[in-house]
Amino acid sequence: MTMTPVILVLNSGSSSIKFTLFEGDRPRLAGQISGLGAEPHIDLKSERTGGRIDRQLSAEAGRTHRSALASLIPILEEETNGQKVDAVGHRVVHGGMQYATPLQITDDVLSDLKSLEPLAPLHQPHNLAGIDAARSAFPNAIQTACFDTAFHRNHPWVNDTFALPQSLYEEGVRRYGFHGLSYEYICSHLKETGQDFGAGKLVVAHLGNGASMCAIRDGQSIGSTMGFTALDGLPMGTRCGQLDPGVVLYLMTTKGMTPEEISDLLYKQSGLKGLSGISQDMRTLTESDDPGASAAIDYFVFRIRRELGAMAAILKGLDTVVFTGGIGENAAVIRSMVCADQDWLGLSIDEEKNNARVEDITAETSRVRVLVIPTNEEEMIRRHTERLMRAEAFPAGS
Repeated sequence: MTMTPVILVLNSGSSSIKFTLFEGDRPRLAGQISGLGAEPHIDLKSERTGGRIDRQLSAEAGRTHRSALASLIPILEEETNGQKVDAVGHRVVHGGMQYATPLQITDDVLSDLKSLEPLAPLHQPHNLAGIDAARSAFPNAIQTACFDTAFHRNHPWVNDTFALPQSLYEEGVRRYGFHGLSYEYICSHLKETGQDFGAGKLVVAHLGNGASMCAIRDGQSIGSTMGFTALDGLPMGTRCGQLDPGVVLYLMTTKGMTPEEISDLLYKQSGLKGLSGISQDMRTLTESDDPGASAAIDYFVFRIRRELGAMAAILKGLDTVVFTGGIGENAAVIRSMVCADQDWLGLSIDEEKNNARVEDITAETSRVRVLVIPTNEEEMIRRHTERLMRAEAFPAGS
């Protein structure tokens, strides 16, 4: 392949499709189709025009992922002067035991990924709906899947297993970890910017509507707060985080809740939303004087601080902490609360820098570096997709 590739990166959710169109490594436009199934519209920013497009879609156009993506095609053609999309790279949350590297999507791959839907019910079905839509919209383009679980696939066994019979581990009941594309980007950013302190004992806190933390040694994940599904670990926007499994048994046997009801509770009614009784949005909570908002924030911070200590223990020390994700990048008050009184770890931040939206917020007296780095999962998907396109033999997944 000699010409500059045009790559469309898609991140498909339940009611939205986020997209970035790259020409080479340049993002030509980025935005999302939101409100699928309700009041759909396209909102994007174009490099070519330097402006924004916010266009309402008809109910029929926004009824499914496939119809919504079809409505985006004329805009893409206009932005690229008719140049065709060479490849579509997809974020897929769960790759299971089988898929540990980005690969070409085939019918067999799709079938395998569909079997993993129960492990990531908030994400996997919608990721696959986006793939189906893209294969229809761009039948001649290469379609690739990039997995959030792949970054964690070489965990030490003790971090992968549960204390269950070994036969269940062999069947795939193990800790997978998620947000791998985000962690991979942070590691690449540290390496590319020559920040060697990021190559040692690193903890990255990906804090957003989905939240997790990862212990990374020399660029390799060795510990993650998330496990078999994307429920475990930190509390999230609507997900509960770590939970005694006895609670689930109680809900089933004493409360008489069905698996579907329990799933809805743990995935959609818990986390910051459930704790506060107000909202899953951290911006709303930090601006509220309601006691429920304060309680939710306090618990969120407590769990981050607890996991930071655990990650430092796994790493046998700590060189760098990175905050990323929507909350990690934008909520200075959360960073301040997490880093308060952490002198025992050799960690402290400069509050003036913390409020100034700079990358390095480390205090002069701190032994541990503390950074704020915007993540870019779309860029990682682009890189993986282009690398696969340029390979002599494109690796099929079947």
